Amino acid sequence: MAKVLLQPIGSSRESSLDDGSWQQRLDQMAAREERFVAGRATVADGWGDKGRARVHKKGKLTTWERLERLKDEGAPLLPVGTFVNFGLKFGEREQSSPGAGVVTAFTRVHDRWVMVIANDNTVASGSWWPRTPEKIERAQEMARKMRLPVLYLVDCSGLFLPEQANTFPGAKGAGHIFKMNALLSSEGVPQIAGVFGDCIAGGGYMPLISDKVYMTEIAYMVIAGAALIKGAKSQQMTSHGIGGADVHVGVSGCADFRVPDDAHCIDALRREVADLPSSAVPYYRYGLSADAPRFSPDELTGLVPADHRVAYDMREVIARLVDSSLFWEVLPDLGQEVIVGVARISGLYVGILANASGLIDDPHKPGGKKPSGILYKQGIAKLAAFSRACNDDGIPLLWLQDISGFDIGPEAEAHGLLGYGSSLIYSNSTNTAPMATVLLRKASGAGYYAMAGLPYDPVLQLSTPVTRLSVMEGRTLAIGAYNAQLDDEFNIVTQDPEQRAAIEAGMKAVEARIEGDMDPISSARQMDTDEVVLVSELRQRLVAWAEMTYQSPGHRRIKNPRIWSLHDLQVLTGS
Repeated sequence: MAKVLLQPIGSSRESSLDDGSWQQRLDQMAAREERFVAGRATVADGWGDKGRARVHKKGKLTTWERLERLKDEGAPLLPVGTFVNFGLKFGEREQSSPGAGVVTAFTRVHDRWVMVIANDNTVASGSWWPRTPEKIERAQEMARKMRLPVLYLVDCSGLFLPEQANTFPGAKGAGHIFKMNALLSSEGVPQIAGVFGDCIAGGGYMPLISDKVYMTEIAYMVIAGAALIKGAKSQQMTSHGIGGADVHVGVSGCADFRVPDDAHCIDALRREVADLPSSAVPYYRYGLSADAPRFSPDELTGLVPADHRVAYDMREVIARLVDSSLFWEVLPDLGQEVIVGVARISGLYVGILANASGLIDDPHKPGGKKPSGILYKQGIAKLAAFSRACNDDGIPLLWLQDISGFDIGPEAEAHGLLGYGSSLIYSNSTNTAPMATVLLRKASGAGYYAMAGLPYDPVLQLSTPVTRLSVMEGRTLAIGAYNAQLDDEFNIVTQDPEQRAAIEAGMKAVEARIEGDMDPISSARQMDTDEVVLVSELRQRLVAWAEMTYQSPGHRRIKNPRIWSLHDLQVLTGS
């Protein structure tokens, strides 16, 4: 019988990093993390005390209060898309839309992971802003891929009309939300909606395809509110009278149940989730327990250098992410620029594909070394073969990126890196096992694609406060932009002082702009990554991801570990 033999990995912080370097790295990372913690607080605050007071005056709970009541006691609330629209202003009044006016988050309800999509009712009464539809659709897609129940907490007054041109049309505009509703329904993913207040136009349509729809007594759903209906004023019409619970529960059938208030509605949603099939996570642990790493994930704050030029040991990172710090490394002697293997997270098997850091052996130069963080021929083939085997076995794939790109130059072209890279891209594009991608630090060029970046549809992509997502570094791009005016050593060739000064200023401007574009908040603002998390939070996020990928049985292949293709790969390679 084939067994999965996991081996200890990692060492104590004291033996891997001296106290001085440890403290220096802690201080550098803390300086990077500070603004992300502050940014989260800004988003959670919505439109502040005035917004909360307006909600409470109507007898309603705020969105965050609803979420606290919805989730299990002690369960984490793990938002995605926190920084969408962060720092942007919209309309003639230059209004902000924290989190694009909607909270999308994973949490547990009756021990089942769910995706919650909740309008922030403190922000323009839950209106849809630019990127609100895309954020909702991304959350729906995550739930669809992992078959997670979706809970809609609807309190939406429709589009933020001054920006309707940036919200209404387009392939992923507001209308695509309803297509996602339909796809979720057609694939049997549970959708449960609670309607808590204004539910106008698009906000009015969103709950309708849900399996169960609850309405509070003060809620209403209308295609158009009373203010837009000719004659409404003379006829004393109200939006509540047009589309309240009396109409939609008692007459139209567009909603199923009426409840007195927010608290009762949340309790009813929880009862609906309790009636769903229980989680399959314990079953897929195969009798194993969910154990913490031997080395604390909190140590990642000092082990991962904030300076992207400083090398570190990726195996020490893995040791602080996986259960009991145990790991089965596959093909360890080949393609040493990448590390692949199997571990358990929350007692569940996952395949890990990671970039190494520092210098590695050069197989083409005996005794020679070459930098890792770059993909060479063997490493590319190793990633492709391992990912295909995991996909065949139904093992979720966790990609840990810290990559500068592919090897370049005549030797790389002669080795056929383009062809091997295409094979890896094909694997990433056609694999069906759930993938999560973590951009630890560098995520550069085609290497970002090859290591399953967001264009290759991981169910979740996480960045950290030191992530640098770009085609190339700012200095390199500035050299490329001004290449015609530089010599072979990249020095400015002109002797004209004014022209030299102009070139220097231009190069500095390009470098500064690219450095700004690489900022993790910039990526998260425009949805180029799903969430920015602190490195010490990665273990918690990955526990949730692993459990979600195994929660619902029957919708994807999950092979018993005895018959994994990985065992065949190990035998054939002698690893």
